[in-house]
Amino acid sequence: MKKYITLGLFVLMLAVSCKTDSKKEVETEAEPTTASSDLTGNYVSDGYAQKDEGYDWVGVTVYQLENDQLEIKVRSRADKKRPTCTLDVEVYKETDVLYYTQIDGKKVLFQFADNALSITTENEADSSALYFYCSGGATVAGNYSKIDGGLDQDQIDQTQFSKVLSLQDVGFNVSVFAQDGVNQLTVFTFGLPTEFNETFDIKDQVVTHAEVEDLNSDGSPELVVFTQHTENQKGMVHAFSVNNMQSMSMVYFQPTEENEAINKGYAGHDEFALVETKLVQRFPIFENGEKTARRKQISYNLVEGEAMRQFVLSTVSEFEN
Repeated sequence: MKKYITLGLFVLMLAVSCKTDSKKEVETEAEPTTASSDLTGNYVSDGYAQKDEGYDWVGVTVYQLENDQLEIKVRSRADKKRPTCTLDVEVYKETDVLYYTQIDGKKVLFQFADNALSITTENEADSSALYFYCSGGATVAGNYSKIDGGLDQDQIDQTQFSKVLSLQDVGFNVSVFAQDGVNQLTVFTFGLPTEFNETFDIKDQVVTHAEVEDLNSDGSPELVVFTQHTENQKGMVHAFSVNNMQSMSMVYFQPTEENEAINKGYAGHDEFALVETKLVQRFPIFENGEKTARRKQISYNLVEGEAMRQFVLSTVSEFEN
């Protein structure tokens, strides 16, 4: 694998992608590690004990990722009114019980101790960063107690994915919610003269992660949302390009199974990332319905098209694991 420089860079981007206020990172999953497996689970605010009496509450679910990372999902009660707090973020290990991330350039700390979780900013003056993800004057900051079992699914906010990203003073809010059994992707911007606010049916796809980058180096960012089909594990790219810092429009990505230049041996299980100014995809090669030890890697450039900007093939290579 070391023989393939572009692959090494791609893996590095997946594994070490902690950035500051300009971006949020790739989401990946791996087997739990012994060091922090006891930190995973569900944590709740004080109101949870009286949830059946109508009290508001916030829950925090902690998942183990690879490379000493945790995924934090904050969800609140939503059965009586709009949810107050919604946040998805990856955090990075500082000590066995202390993790951190960057939100709007502010360092946010996640301190675990005695079946409890405390969320604060490193500097008290930066505490306003944690109000952004809540409504009604609430904040993600606070103390949460660990519970056995899952959160109350009849009350909790059912948002499947929520991410706020920013680059070049443009903000993007990406969320997924199931409506009548169909997953719906909602994307809206803030910071542009003409705001973009659209909802798309993505049916049986789930969002795996989202990234921002100025892919065509024109001084305006692109938002790229990656999804995977729940049944056949085939990946898809939903991309959007900001036009001269004024508005935003969609970008075309040809589904891999329809692209004859690369679809031989394709059966899903894609991995995607933005590497510098390229979109990079890789997937295992199948033969006779069986996965082989070989993988295909493709890089794409963002170019101007007749009707819209689009991703076009740049390089294609194969390698063995």
